[in-house]
Amino acid sequence: MKPTEIMTVADVAEYLKVNEKTVYRLVQSGELPAFKVAGIWRMKFKDLERWIETRKATPKKQEKPE
Repeated sequence: MKPTEIMTVADVAEYLKVNEKTVYRLVQSGELPAFKVAGIWRMKFKDLERWIETRKATPKKQEKPE
């Protein structure tokens, strides 16, 4: 799947490798940025990429034993 500028719930689910219900839940909770067009949820690819970047885990530094 090649992401386009505007993505559907199905596109986002495929891109994130999750179920469409998960995308709907994230959108309805306000966690995932989205907007409606004629009553159907849409997401901007750039917003999705930004959302992913904010959720990346950072490795913890291991403390050296004394």
